[in-house]
Amino acid sequence: MILPIYAYGEPVLRKKTVDIDKNYPELDQLIKNMFDTLYASHGIGLAAPQIGLNIRLFIIDATPLAEDEDYQDIKEDLENNGQKIFINPKIIKREGELWKFNEGCLSIPDIREDIKRPEIITIEYYNENWVKKTETFKDIRARIIQHEYDHIEGILFTDLLSPLKKKLIKRKLEDISKGKIQVDYKIKFHSR
Repeated sequence: MILPIYAYGEPVLRKKTVDIDKNYPELDQLIKNMFDTLYASHGIGLAAPQIGLNIRLFIIDATPLAEDEDYQDIKEDLENNGQKIFINPKIIKREGELWKFNEGCLSIPDIREDIKRPEIITIEYYNENWVKKTETFKDIRARIIQHEYDHIEGILFTDLLSPLKKKLIKRKLEDISKGKIQVDYKIKFHSR
């Protein structure tokens, strides 16, 4: 089932989320719905707050990037290991150079900005089978994971902008929160 994505201005996007356990109701169906929603909106990552849930869960699917010429050196890995589920994740290390990349967000349509993030992360999480994992990512997945991780911490990519950039996009953000924007996927605006 395709769920509406909560847009900028929805209070749930600003809350730090809570851990879940193995008995979380219908978790398998929730994860399936999140992937359905992700694909319907042509995204590569989706966090639970973006669908209105205040829980520590996010998904990514970087496999579409395998066709991008910028990622040919990791094409096979993206094709075989691009889809991931992160339950109760905790980033335990961020390292490497700060890497500038133009980011966007399904909850903040039509705004893209350069964001600097560390190039390497190590994250601890449970997968969908409740197997605890610790993995290090040093490619585009590190970027996607950090973006989605910020969502479960109540942080949006626009929070990482300079004061000047924030001022420049303030009107666009207000328009998004008021529903004054068109998108080609299901979206829920705060004012509606």
